[in-house]
Amino acid sequence: MKLQGDHVFLRMLDTMDASAVLQLEIKNQEFFQKYTALRANEFYTLQDQADRINRNNEMSGRDQGYSFGIFRNEDGELIGTIALSQVLRGALQNCFVGYFLDQEQNGKGYMTEAVGLIVIFAFNKLKLHRIEAGVMPHNIGSIKVLEKSGFHREGIAKSNVKINGKWEDHQVLAIINDDETI
Repeated sequence: MKLQGDHVFLRMLDTMDASAVLQLEIKNQEFFQKYTALRANEFYTLQDQADRINRNNEMSGRDQGYSFGIFRNEDGELIGTIALSQVLRGALQNCFVGYFLDQEQNGKGYMTEAVGLIVIFAFNKLKLHRIEAGVMPHNIGSIKVLEKSGFHREGIAKSNVKINGKWEDHQVLAIINDDETI
């Protein structure tokens, strides 16, 4: 499955992408660590990345999550990842969105385009009603990406996620599907 934009495309990853994902993670290890849970050393191995890709694909097979690589159109290079996680059905019909982008690619509009593509996928293909995101309040760039993509601020979740070994507050943002038939 490929979601095509003007400057990037999203594609579900497979184990053939494990090396590129590993290189992205290693290259951005220090940068990403400011925004993620602490990671064990084995995370930075080819096997762990292949296993993670397989787990993510199993999740999509069960309609529980959808993980994509973000690739530049001009050269097909993997520059980030974006995922819909914790897909809930029934009366909720919602999920969370999370993403990472190569630090060198920030500020070029790639992530805003990727978020727009995944919102269209979530609303039109998955028929979800709501997508939520949590962002540390000092991560202004990520908040701007979400707001440009139509997300609205809902409040602060105190001590919400353990990031880099410390419980951090998160700005909660969400976007609602206006399709009342869902």
